[in-house]
Amino acid sequence: MPQRIWKLTPRQSIERECRLRGRERFVEGCARMLDGDDSDPGLIVALGGPPGASLIDKGIPDDQRYWLRVWAGRGLFWVWDDRALPVVIDAADDEHWRVREWVAKIAGKHGLVSATPTLHLLTRDPTPRVHTAAQRALTALDDTP
Repeated sequence: MPQRIWKLTPRQSIERECRLRGRERFVEGCARMLDGDDSDPGLIVALGGPPGASLIDKGIPDDQRYWLRVWAGRGLFWVWDDRALPVVIDAADDEHWRVREWVAKIAGKHGLVSATPTLHLLTRDPTPRVHTAAQRALTALDDTP
């Protein structure tokens, strides 16, 4: 199979998909995917590019499903709506550190003051990138521990 080339940056692809679906439907789709729903192949490809298409083509192995949640977090980082807040807060308990890292990045970028208690917990995460992202988010929220 020929290698697929993603001619857009992830952000450009996200913004394009948001325009196609509408902001509300895009955010809802990302929130569902962050919550574990993998039933939207179009969104998977828009968020994950060629790696997303490859996962769909081959079938998504259980040990790779976390990438969908990572990509959903990236989508919510670039296109936010407060309706996604409960799912983002819940994702702070995700078993994969990359998802937890996105929770912190989302909270910092979008000024999610209500995520402050969650961010304080994430500053004690065993993965350095997670606790660093949480610390940065708290600094952005002007509420360092």
